[in-house]
Amino acid sequence: MTTGRTYNVRGLIFDIRRFCVNDGPGIRTTVFFKGCPLNCRWCHNPESQVPEPETSEKTMALDGFRFALNETTGRWMYADEILEEAKKDNIFYEESGGGVCLSGGEPFNQPEFLLELLTLLKFDNLNIAVDTSGYADWKWMEKALEYTDLFLYDLKIMDESLHVRHTGASNKPILANLLKLARHTEKILIRLPVVPGINDNDGHFESLASFLYPIRSSIKEINLLPYHSLAGKKYSRLGRKDFMKNTLDLPKEALAGRMADFERMGFNVKIGG
Repeated sequence: MTTGRTYNVRGLIFDIRRFCVNDGPGIRTTVFFKGCPLNCRWCHNPESQVPEPETSEKTMALDGFRFALNETTGRWMYADEILEEAKKDNIFYEESGGGVCLSGGEPFNQPEFLLELLTLLKFDNLNIAVDTSGYADWKWMEKALEYTDLFLYDLKIMDESLHVRHTGASNKPILANLLKLARHTEKILIRLPVVPGINDNDGHFESLASFLYPIRSSIKEINLLPYHSLAGKKYSRLGRKDFMKNTLDLPKEALAGRMADFERMGFNVKIGG
């Protein structure tokens, strides 16, 4: 499909990654929106948080010499530009049952552009997953339902006061939107980041189980995402405080018990995702 330049809304994108296998079924092209209403202390994409292009200094080494380069994160793109990039891997989507994942940051932080992109991708018959924190205006999520094949829905902390402390925002709209979403679709994959010292405790998981069990028929799968520290260098490069600097990675085997608990409740569960 060739569109020409008929789209007027631009979106701020900080990365497009091909051949992704952890952002929904099959092989996917993941489009990372820049800008997020949350400020999670363990965020592994800190470059996604600020809703504007950012310039940082990156140190390079060549033939024993070290030098610094300025690097800009975030570029404005039209929906048809992203479509053309995504279509490069059509054959892989068809063979693997994959497609496109819209991630971030938070896609619903740019709602007009998100809807324009969703419409264009679906018109080209691409399978679409949307990865969201759920912190959004419900009217936009409702509009996205028509075009979205799978929602990857993050649940971070069930206790509201702790959610505010560690993400900078209330979890009330997140939980309310998930309940509404579950009434409209059975295409929800719940993603649960597990962070030592923050939400890796029995109380949190008991609250999760109580909340999710009544809507289990709408949940295709639960992914338990163990904390990793790979983003540490990004915080340093961006000149931001890394709150998790001294936190050790959580091994996958540490979540075997949590996985078994959810499976006993009838959920499909995977560690990682």
